[in-house]
Amino acid sequence: MPALLDDCVHCGFCLPTCPTYVLWGEEMDSPRGRIHLMAQHQEGAPLDDAMVQHFDACLGCMACVTSCPSGVRYDRLIEITRAEVEAEHPRSLPERAVREAIFRLFPYPGRLRALRGPLRAYQRSGLPALVRRSGVLERLSPTLAAMERLAPPTRKAPRLPERVAARGGRRATVGMLTGCVQREFFPGVNAATARVLALEGCDVLIPRRQGCCGALSLHSGRAAEARAFARRTVETFEGVDVIVVNSAGCGSAMKEYETLLADDPAWAARARTLSAKTRDLAEYLAELGPRAERHPLPVTVAYHDACHLAHAQGVRSQPRALLAGIPGMDVREIADPEICCGSAGTYNLLQPEAAADLGDRKAATVAATGADLLVAANPGCSLQIAQALERRGTPLPVAHTAEVLDASLRGRPASSLLTR
Repeated sequence: MPALLDDCVHCGFCLPTCPTYVLWGEEMDSPRGRIHLMAQHQEGAPLDDAMVQHFDACLGCMACVTSCPSGVRYDRLIEITRAEVEAEHPRSLPERAVREAIFRLFPYPGRLRALRGPLRAYQRSGLPALVRRSGVLERLSPTLAAMERLAPPTRKAPRLPERVAARGGRRATVGMLTGCVQREFFPGVNAATARVLALEGCDVLIPRRQGCCGALSLHSGRAAEARAFARRTVETFEGVDVIVVNSAGCGSAMKEYETLLADDPAWAARARTLSAKTRDLAEYLAELGPRAERHPLPVTVAYHDACHLAHAQGVRSQPRALLAGIPGMDVREIADPEICCGSAGTYNLLQPEAAADLGDRKAATVAATGADLLVAANPGCSLQIAQALERRGTPLPVAHTAEVLDASLRGRPASSLLTR
């Protein structure tokens, strides 16, 4: 870690791209300020509340990594530091309870599935408006209040088959990650992903026993937990040539397995192989090249750069090119695309005030595009921005890149995306 710390020359190029520095203008809430604190800790300063609050306030968006001219690996630094925080810093009982609840729920699709029925009943009962007006959840726990506000409308989640056959001549065979929140609360995204891949000539293998990839744990300093999820994912997808992922955070984590399991002799080579064959959906479709006919979709869309897609994976041009290749589609850019929307995995649950401020900023820039539809490639971003748009009184339908492509390839009307 000291060598990584020494790479920072404190030039300040990261400051305009750091969401928390943009919000508060505080040096200790900038990447170089946090690196200074990391160095202090390496020299013996304790991880006390005053220091830890600045690490907790970091979104881990990696915009600073993209903007850094010196190649500072802040992404590795914050992951290492968060693991140290979790190992060394005694959090309060309420903090521990909230974090434990989050990590006992979200990485487990079966538990999320069990939650859908009660959540559907609650959403249809008329209670949400009353609960929000009363402020009872805010007083009880800001995290619970954030979870209640962000919960998406529950939809029927049909189970995908273990194999979706290619249409026409087979060009490739790919494995597909279904995710956790994506699988249970955005089932249409997974269904659209499988259809698009099949229409482009891919046999799609969807292992039924797959589980969480470990992204939330990895990015929250729960290293042992992340490694356990990673080993299971590696084992599940051995034997396929390419793994296609439609969630930015998941794809980023899987591409990091090589580093995560580097010190495990039994898994290092297997993890390196999996990382090398992991592709984001847009990245893979760009590599494969189009074959299926694109039907017109006369709609104006604003494309949102998910941080773990743009900054962590470097996938920016491919989604835009895929959207621009649809006849009749007008793709508009969102101002300040490098600034995170505030979702950032569990950030909008653990830091709801800062997340709401960032969500409001993002919603304003989205609304300014005049688009009819927002396109995003991460479930957390979709929930975060949709809620912020609703809050400012400018609601907008949100779709995944896969859903837009699916509508075009199948000749569906634009209204199928706009009435959601």
